[in-house]
Amino acid sequence: MNRAENPAPNNKPQQKDENPWFEGLKTIGLSAILAIGIRQFVAEARYIPSGSMLPTLQINDRLIVDKLSYRFNTPQRGDIVVFSPTSTLEKQNFHDAFIKRVIGLPGDKVEVKGGRVYVNDQALRENYIEEDPQYQWGPQTVPPGSYLVLGDNRNNSYDSHYWGFVPREKIIGRAIVRFWPPNRVGEITPEPSYDKK
Repeated sequence: MNRAENPAPNNKPQQKDENPWFEGLKTIGLSAILAIGIRQFVAEARYIPSGSMLPTLQINDRLIVDKLSYRFNTPQRGDIVVFSPTSTLEKQNFHDAFIKRVIGLPGDKVEVKGGRVYVNDQALRENYIEEDPQYQWGPQTVPPGSYLVLGDNRNNSYDSHYWGFVPREKIIGRAIVRFWPPNRVGEITPEPSYDKK
């Protein structure tokens, strides 16, 4: 006699359908945590509010600032860096971040004369500046753990030749990519080099 086999009972507990509102809130919360973590430690977007970096950076350009690489490497000459106001700038009531180009590294002797910038008595070749600097400055030696920064729009930039050096701990990150406007999208790469004698 054939017996009908009873199907094995389903031992899996029935899953409750979660509330879609709760699922949405979890997704938004996780996204916010990831976004904050990325912005705090990896990269963030910035915009250019002034003409101090012309012609390299135009007013209202949007950039990605790499905040991670300086955890492992030091800023290099030519890097365009975003930094928090120094103590001198804070005393002048500046609170927003600045963006400038690193020209002098710790221990460098820097001087501006005759429309040129000299680092360790060698003139820099700077094909990215708006115009030659029309001022004299230095010579001064960059202190340990600090950097001299200048705007590419040398004659219209409130930079190290006015208020001094940027301590390493004030540097937020390096501008690496312009993502807006569309016709100017691309990597930010020009670096100063020494004139060949």
